[in-house]
Amino acid sequence: MGVFSKVHRFREAGEQANVNNVERFGVPARSLFTSTKVLTLHHRIEIMDDHENVVYRAETKFPSLHDKTEIYDANGRHIAHMQRKIFTLHERHFITMDNGTAFELSNELFHLIKDITNIEGLGWQLQGNILGLNFELYDQFGGIIAVISQKLISLHDKYCVDIYRPEHEETVIAILITLQHMIADRNAAASSSSGGSSSSSN
Repeated sequence: MGVFSKVHRFREAGEQANVNNVERFGVPARSLFTSTKVLTLHHRIEIMDDHENVVYRAETKFPSLHDKTEIYDANGRHIAHMQRKIFTLHERHFITMDNGTAFELSNELFHLIKDITNIEGLGWQLQGNILGLNFELYDQFGGIIAVISQKLISLHDKYCVDIYRPEHEETVIAILITLQHMIADRNAAASSSSGGSSSSSN
């Protein structure tokens, strides 16, 4: 479905690139896929290639008020650190790459069908389509860097990312991990809110 759908562009490892992505941006240089594993003391996201080999992993210790997460490559080399800023009206995540690059993502606009999130520190933009569960990442000149798509229905959060600028792969992975955390937090807040409303109505 993901290969041929122009709305939901998620696809599994080993499948061809989504038709809409190919028509608009060409064949991606590389595609990666995530799988989330929740353990007792750690929340782990594994990022795999087309052959389902793990190439990156992200680990979050619980409990963690700041949602501190470390990202590593397959050889155990540290790639980036991510953490959430607390005590703010809008949830914000700060990312520091091991090369010293630092930037920030905010989900303050993640409530419309289509919105734009500026990635402060890079000059990039993340254009999201919540309805289609697709997100396009553009550089400061409007050039496509990557397309991130979430699986519509899954027991575990699953994403695929088509990367068009492989020189930015590690930064894209850090943004992908952060986006997963932001969406999971938003969904949890929505569930909590709806549960509270239901309890109040009863």
